[in-house]
Amino acid sequence: MKITVVALGKIGLPLAVQFARKGHSVIGADVNESTVAQVRAGVEPFPGEDHLAEYLKEVVVSGHLQATTDTTTAVAQSDVVVVVVPLFVDEQGVPDFGWMDAATEAIGKGLKPGTLVSYETTLPVGTTRTRFAPALERVSGLTAGVDFHLVFSPERVFTGRVFADLRKYPKLVGGVDAASGARGVKFYEDVLDFDSRSDLARPNGVWDLGSSEASELAKLAETTYRDVNIALANQFALFSESHGIDVQKVIDASNSQPFSHIHRPGIAVGGHCIPIYPRFYLWNDPAATVVSAARSANAAMPAHVVNTLAKIHGDLRGQRVVVLGAAYRGGVKETAFSGVFPTVSALEQAGAVVSVQDPMYTDDELEHYGFQSYHFGEEVDAAIVQADHKEYRQLSKSDLPGLQTILDGRGITSEENWRGVRYHVVGRAL
Repeated sequence: MKITVVALGKIGLPLAVQFARKGHSVIGADVNESTVAQVRAGVEPFPGEDHLAEYLKEVVVSGHLQATTDTTTAVAQSDVVVVVVPLFVDEQGVPDFGWMDAATEAIGKGLKPGTLVSYETTLPVGTTRTRFAPALERVSGLTAGVDFHLVFSPERVFTGRVFADLRKYPKLVGGVDAASGARGVKFYEDVLDFDSRSDLARPNGVWDLGSSEASELAKLAETTYRDVNIALANQFALFSESHGIDVQKVIDASNSQPFSHIHRPGIAVGGHCIPIYPRFYLWNDPAATVVSAARSANAAMPAHVVNTLAKIHGDLRGQRVVVLGAAYRGGVKETAFSGVFPTVSALEQAGAVVSVQDPMYTDDELEHYGFQSYHFGEEVDAAIVQADHKEYRQLSKSDLPGLQTILDGRGITSEENWRGVRYHVVGRAL
């Protein structure tokens, strides 16, 4: 089978590699010439994805994976097109379809009869049928569900463990018609393998949800649930801090109940999923007050952390404060919607002299984001742990000379390492 994967980012490239490792002929298409050049050379463009470096080299050497900036030509040679182009929202929560529309235009120009097109980028409900089907039809002159097949099949993986998650979680598929859905199921059964899981309602594998809308909603539902869950934990944390309670002990006790799971509180989670996909749902359903309140609660956490630091440390004006972690999540080199940006902004508004440290970023990269870089061993007055990098777990006051206060927004440090320093974890009593 000949497959084109459009967009070779942190999800798209591992997907292309997965398909190629199953023996299919894959073309990865991306507008970034540097990314394409690195893929052609068998070099991973970004660090942190388990097994990607070795698997990528393997499929490039074997000839099963190629890369190009010419999406239209790649599509014209393919039986299946998988689209993983990023989709964002603006400050008002309105989706910005610019990149997706451009990619769809390029796909339509190369689309031929009999091709399956699968959108994996998370979308607002109805987008596959009402936006991308007409766009593909207009450009190609073909009809969805008649001349070509069209499905929505959301990615359900975490960066850093994509290959493992592809095996672990059922692959959801929904077509714009029954024939498209069946074609989508057959495709993913050919390119994926699944772990056996007795805990699922039906055997692990490819699940046809019956429509593209159902598949779109399934992805928004699971990510929005997580956002609401995190917001609940954060609300518990705010209450606990003011009432002398260790919220983590409460959450651990609550999670001991069957079917119960409450996330750990902390600085708002970033990335492309948690801050964005609930806003896609709100775009569909603006009356969803629970979802709206959860998004607001999580977005407010960086400011709360800075206010808490000021309560513990004192006036932050002129104080040297280092934010530990630019990435949105430990072990992942990605700053999309990271808590570092609102945290640094709140610190600067409080008058602090702010620097940022992250083991995954060079000084030049941090400065590109407008941050002053920090190096362990330099004098500092206070610190905030923003990302749960493994490198931070064993830090101690000897790494941060002059440190008076540390606030752990992720709950990963050990209090024993900070004797003589004011130490606080979000969610513990003040």
